[in-house]
Amino acid sequence: MERSEAEVEVAADGGYTPHAALSTAQSARASIWESVRACGVLGKEVDKVELRRQVVMPLYARRAVAAAVAAKDEAAGVAAAAAAKGDEVEGDGQGEEVAVVTPMVVFVNSNSGGRHGPELKVRLHELISKEQVFDLSIVKPSDFVHYGLSCLERLADQGDNCAKDIRGKLRIVVAGGDGTVGWVLGCLQDLYRLKREPVPPTGIIPLGTGNDLARSFGWGGSFPFGWRSAVKRYLSKAGTAPIVHLDSWQAVITMPVGEIEELPHALKQVEPTDRLEFSKENGSDLPEEASCYKGTFYNYLSIGMDAQVLYGFHHLRDEKPYLAQGPVANKLIYAGYGCTQGWLCTPCTASPQLRGLKNILRLYIQRVNCSEWEQIQMPSSVRSLVVLNLYNYCSGRHPWGNLKPDYLEKRGFVEAHSDDGLIEIFGLKEGWHASLVMAELIKAKHIAQAAAIKIEMKGGEWDRAYVQMDGEPWKQPLIQDQSTIVEINRVPYHSLMINGEQ
Repeated sequence: MERSEAEVEVAADGGYTPHAALSTAQSARASIWESVRACGVLGKEVDKVELRRQVVMPLYARRAVAAAVAAKDEAAGVAAAAAAKGDEVEGDGQGEEVAVVTPMVVFVNSNSGGRHGPELKVRLHELISKEQVFDLSIVKPSDFVHYGLSCLERLADQGDNCAKDIRGKLRIVVAGGDGTVGWVLGCLQDLYRLKREPVPPTGIIPLGTGNDLARSFGWGGSFPFGWRSAVKRYLSKAGTAPIVHLDSWQAVITMPVGEIEELPHALKQVEPTDRLEFSKENGSDLPEEASCYKGTFYNYLSIGMDAQVLYGFHHLRDEKPYLAQGPVANKLIYAGYGCTQGWLCTPCTASPQLRGLKNILRLYIQRVNCSEWEQIQMPSSVRSLVVLNLYNYCSGRHPWGNLKPDYLEKRGFVEAHSDDGLIEIFGLKEGWHASLVMAELIKAKHIAQAAAIKIEMKGGEWDRAYVQMDGEPWKQPLIQDQSTIVEINRVPYHSLMINGEQ
C-alpha cells in the first residue's frame, strides 16, 4: 500500500516538521522517563519573570479576550480593550506597546484524571494571568474560538498591530486527558472551515488517565509529582517547541430513528442539510427517517468490550468521585470493572452479547487511491475492534507493534505515522489476550490498514453496542433488522501539535 503524499516541510521558526511523533520508534519511548524528566528532578529551571515576558499578553489584549468569551460577544471584548488601554500597567510590567514573544492560552479540565485541575488553575494564575486560563467546566473552547479569537481579529482589522501579532503567534495548551485535548482540537478545526487561519498549535499538560496523545507528542504520560515546578517547564516548552502535523478522522454515524443518550463531547447531531452534504460527498443514500451524528477523533475509535468497560468506569467515577484520586487508582478501578463485565473470562454458555463482534458487524475499507469498498473478514474471536491513528493506545501501550519490513510487505502494510493519511485496524480477543497485548508480550490481531473505513452493525440479539472515541464512551442503540453505519474518513486538513519531545 502506498502512503499518501507527505506534507511540505516549512522552516523551523514556528513552522511544521513532518512525521511528528512520528515514527513508531520515536513514539515508543518509555513514558516513565518522560514523567521523571517533567517532575523537576531533571531539567533546566525556568525563570518565572522570563516566562511571563514570553507568554503573557498585554493587559488590554487579555482583558479583551476574556470579556469577549464571557459575554459571548466580540464587541464586548473590543469595548474592554478600549477601557483597559487607559488603565495603568498592573504589576506585570507590560503595556500595550510591549511585543509578545509567544502569547499563550491554557484550557484546564478540572475533572480529568486525578482531579488536579483546580490546584493547577491556581498555579497558572500565579505564573501567567487569570485572563489567559480558561476552566472548561465554565468556558467551552468553541466560545474562545468564536468570540475570543474573533475579538483579536476585529482589533487587528482596526489597525491594532499588537493584536494582529498575538493572533498570528498564539499557542494553545490543554491541561486534561485525551478526550479533553480532542475536544479543543475539534473546536480549533472550525477555523479551517471558516477560513480564519492561522490555526493555533496545541501543547498538552497530561491530566488524564491514559494520556496517549500527550505521550505521542513528548509531553509525558502522567501529571508529575513535582508539578508546581514542572508547570513552568510545560509552558516554556510549549512556547518554543516545533510544530508538527496530526491526521484527524471524522466518524459519521447513521442510524435508524432514535437518539444516542448521554452524548459525549466528541459527537454532535447533524442537521438535515449536513446529512445531505455528507450523502453527496460519500455517495451514500441516507434514508429520510434516520438520525445522523458526526465527530472527530485523533487517536482511536473502538467498538466492543473495551468501550463497555470504559463506559462503566466513567459512570462509576462520576457517581463516586472520591474513588478517582489519581491515575493509579483509576486504572485499578478500570481493571476491577473489567472483571465484572466478562472481559477476562467468557464461558462458552454465555449470552451472545458477550461473544465476538462478528455476530453484529461487517467491516469495509478503502485503500489509498481507490474508491471501491473492500469487505474485510472479521475474525470470529475479536471482541473489540480498534481503529488507531497514533502508535500509543491504552496508557502508552503499542498494540500494533514495531513491525518488520518483511511482514509489512507480506501484509501490504506500510510503517505507521501520525500524518500519513492511513489508519490501522486491529482486534482484541478476550481480556487475557488483551492483557498480553498490553504487556507487549504479543501483538494484537492485525486486520487492515486503510484510507477510509465503513462499519455496518445490525442488532440481532444485541440491542446496543458500546463505542468510544479518544476515551469518550457511549451506548450505541441497535435495531435487529436495520443497519447502523459508521463511516470514517480523514479530515482534509491536519491538526497542528506542539512537539514537546524536541
